[in-house]
Amino acid sequence: VARLGDDDFAIVVENLGEDRDEAIAHAEKIAEHLHRAVTAPCELGLASGAYHVGASLGLTLFRGRAATADAVLAATGGRLGALYNNGAYGQPGALEDISTEVLRHVFEVNVLGWHDLTRRLVPAMRRAGSGRIVMCSSILGFLSMPYRGAYNASKHAIEGLADSWRLELIDAGIHVATIQPGPIATKFSSTAMKKFHDNVDVEGSANAEGYRQRLADMRRPPEASFFRKPPEAVVDCLVHACESDRPRPYYRVTWLTKGAAIVKHLLPASMFVALLHRAARAGN
Repeated sequence: VARLGDDDFAIVVENLGEDRDEAIAHAEKIAEHLHRAVTAPCELGLASGAYHVGASLGLTLFRGRAATADAVLAATGGRLGALYNNGAYGQPGALEDISTEVLRHVFEVNVLGWHDLTRRLVPAMRRAGSGRIVMCSSILGFLSMPYRGAYNASKHAIEGLADSWRLELIDAGIHVATIQPGPIATKFSSTAMKKFHDNVDVEGSANAEGYRQRLADMRRPPEASFFRKPPEAVVDCLVHACESDRPRPYYRVTWLTKGAAIVKHLLPASMFVALLHRAARAGN
């Protein structure tokens, strides 16, 4: 929970991967940006809710979210100004090479967990008559690329959830936004690489050659560049979505994301599909 001046902001940290310290560091960075945004004293303390990671998520993690929600609301006197859903991971691989169990795990973490936690916290915002819900989606939430089918599907689902919640909650004074990053310089790819090798039989796949061509790209270090932005670019959008009097429904991060949205809108569907196919064959 980050306390900023006379207002309370709760930062809910839910890291469903392996690096809990990295999730805490991310929360501290968000708190620091909020501190600078409002130029008020800032103290960060973490709610001591249950934390579970297991091979089967289901109700185990749902109980963890219940404890987290209860701890946050207890710490803030039942008030919550904003919720940022960001816990997700990538599962590379062609859809024919990914088992239904693996796909279900992706949706438990990337979609159902967000839905469960959000619906537990919406009542507090309804009682206050205001609130902000921010979902970290992706460029792959409005277009799809091969060998990323599980992640594509999860982010398209997030866009559907956010669009529906936006219309359902607007009359309650609650604004819902999605952040749609393109390439960001984080450890996302290294985590995805591990999931790929854990769950995909490369040599036994009809897509083996395509995998080998892309593995080198996935191993490249995530350095910031003109097309790949640092994590702060996402945090800046998050601060605007939480603090602005006129928050946007969509925040597109990186020139690639902004350009892709324009091109998808302007091109006929068949031409857009052909463009994506060419980009995929070129390894982009």
